[in-house]
Amino acid sequence: MSVLNWLKRHLVVIAGLLTLGYLLLPNVVVTVFSFNKPKGRFNYEWQQFSLDAWKDPCGVAGMCNSLSISLQIAIWATIGATLLGTMIAFALVRYRFRARGSVNSLIFLPMAMPEVVMAASLLTLFLNLGAQLGFYTILIAHIMFCLSFVVVAVKARVLSMDPRLEQAAQDLYAGPAQTFLRVTLPIAAPGIAAGAMLAFALSFDDFIITNFNAGSTVTFPMFVWGSAQRGTPVQINVIGTAMFLIAVLLVLTSMVIGNRRNKQKA
Repeated sequence: MSVLNWLKRHLVVIAGLLTLGYLLLPNVVVTVFSFNKPKGRFNYEWQQFSLDAWKDPCGVAGMCNSLSISLQIAIWATIGATLLGTMIAFALVRYRFRARGSVNSLIFLPMAMPEVVMAASLLTLFLNLGAQLGFYTILIAHIMFCLSFVVVAVKARVLSMDPRLEQAAQDLYAGPAQTFLRVTLPIAAPGIAAGAMLAFALSFDDFIITNFNAGSTVTFPMFVWGSAQRGTPVQINVIGTAMFLIAVLLVLTSMVIGNRRNKQKA
């Protein structure tokens, strides 16, 4: 009975840990096989421990170039989507205008629409405009589909803001610019940061929309897909592990900063 009672008390924690372990299992496999030294072209079976891939992560021709392209697109797409998404979110929450309800509904379309439909639609648009497929068509496409996620994240934060704080700043003779920079923006910053991080992850990881609108440009996800047809290099696992560790480090850093701020406020 004591074991059953313990399980009942900790059922939610156990379920959460099992779910987390299930989600992290692919990352563990990628990390382990980044230290593998396969005998053939395919890195699917463990053969021998080796640090060769970590010593030369750019040893595969074209991989680091594709990684650089993906990072550039993701950074610019994040900047564009975050700026536009933040302005749209504030406009939808703070202002009343015609077709506001329709705009709110349209914001969710890129999130609900299958990527292959959006990819084909964008390709048709670019071809009809006579645009040359490549870096900039990918960037435009990424900004478009990342925009909705930024709007949703920032909008949720703006809706939770207490307008009395801004009114108090105005009562203390703060101008519109001062109120926005010193009161509104710091409060909305967590939502903006969350939207930006989500936009970066979505842009860097995208394959379907990118594949339709890339032309001869090869991003990292496209390189991985192409390599899988011929044999997956170990260096791909190295890059994947490095990106995962960087993401974990950013999350832990934000948690530490948040905890310190909470302690200072207390």
